[in-house]
Amino acid sequence: MIRDGDRILLGVSGGKDSLSLLEVLRHLRSYAPVRFELAALTIDPEVPGFDPAPLTDWYQQRGLPWHYERQPIMEQAREHMDGDSFCAYCARMKRGIMYRLCRAHGYNVLALGQHLDDLAESLMLSMFHGGQLRTMKAHYRNDAGDVRIIRPLVYCRERQMRDFASHAGLPVVPDSCPACFQMPTRREHMKALLAQEEADHPQLFASLLRAMRPLLREGPLD
Repeated sequence: MIRDGDRILLGVSGGKDSLSLLEVLRHLRSYAPVRFELAALTIDPEVPGFDPAPLTDWYQQRGLPWHYERQPIMEQAREHMDGDSFCAYCARMKRGIMYRLCRAHGYNVLALGQHLDDLAESLMLSMFHGGQLRTMKAHYRNDAGDVRIIRPLVYCRERQMRDFASHAGLPVVPDSCPACFQMPTRREHMKALLAQEEADHPQLFASLLRAMRPLLREGPLD
């Protein structure tokens, strides 16, 4: 996923997953056989309770460039969202901001912190509600072809990220997406359903990963 000379922009919400990925990539950079640059981007959706300020000192102590963008996404969703879930609308808006920042600052790779649980939930949502066999991809190019998107945590479980963040003492921002807590989503329902199934079938996520492997990458990435 990471190539010599890559300039990587990592979307950091302040939650355990993106902060864990940032710490992993920061450590990897110190000994990887390829050289790459790393920076973080936090998008403030301007909703009550979201405060990324505790991250500032943490970034500075590690010498990490940090981009900060504010946009009233929840307010815009109320005005413009039509037949879409809030999470889907928010993700689409954030992705546009990320691509814009990549182009403006010369980053050729966008890194995202979704893990295996996220991919499994997306697969089930796509089949249940969209009638399609789809999930988030691990490595692909955007439609314009100028940014590669990578998800290095696709084989990791959410509980592993939670344990890592706790043991590493990462400055996790509580309720890093408070709007999602205010507005229950289909994704939360699917998460609960998968947890219930896994309790009876411990190999559930291993089976889902095997089923999803052909879906994780598309097309040549030269």
